[in-house]
Amino acid sequence: MDLESPTPVVKYSASPKRQLNGFQSPMPEVILPGASGRIEGRYSPGKRANAPIALILHPHPKAGGHMNNPVAVTLHQLFQQRGFATLRYNSRGVGKSQGEFDSGIGELADAATALDWLQTQNPAATQTWVGGYQFGAYIGMQLLMRRPETDGFISVSPPSNMYDFSFLAPCPASGLFLHGTADTVVPPVEVERVVNKLRTQKGIVIDYELEEGASHFWQDHIDAVERRVGLYLDKRLEEKPA
Repeated sequence: MDLESPTPVVKYSASPKRQLNGFQSPMPEVILPGASGRIEGRYSPGKRANAPIALILHPHPKAGGHMNNPVAVTLHQLFQQRGFATLRYNSRGVGKSQGEFDSGIGELADAATALDWLQTQNPAATQTWVGGYQFGAYIGMQLLMRRPETDGFISVSPPSNMYDFSFLAPCPASGLFLHGTADTVVPPVEVERVVNKLRTQKGIVIDYELEEGASHFWQDHIDAVERRVGLYLDKRLEEKPA
């Protein structure tokens, strides 16, 4: 597949209105300096000086993906709710972020810049996590490979039939892959191939969960993202408190 031309059926919701049940907290706007100019983000400070940190990446910008996508917002709130200093941002050319789509190369650079900023703001962070949805999962996993300090990842609907995930050799951290059984954009068998390969590696644990009836876009299944990712984070944080 042409990296600059994702399948035309992939279109992502523009609705930013998403709050976890019983949880509301401000997410102040921040502007970060990037290689192509400013990077627009939303940042939630941690609850203590050594709070863990989480970076959230949105779906494909050429298909309407942005940081206020409901899945991205849900991931942000799940980490924020657990005391993480959390940042999500618009990649180059999206919203107020400057630049143009760069077929994943510049987007990876933006992700590294965003993580650098997040770490600078939180130099005593006890853990580092990366979460991404669709194209954001692909960029997030590449970032993971370049940042060995990463403790965990959340990968929702990774586009493993559109991009080559063979760079995960070896994958440096344990994490969760979450996918929908009704995903016709990225059939589950494509993700299972990646998961099965990663599960042969020693020293990491890869969780793979399938949500019955969920499509690539998670319409009517956002609550499942909240529930499944929340339970996974709670499990990991119980095993190793942040």
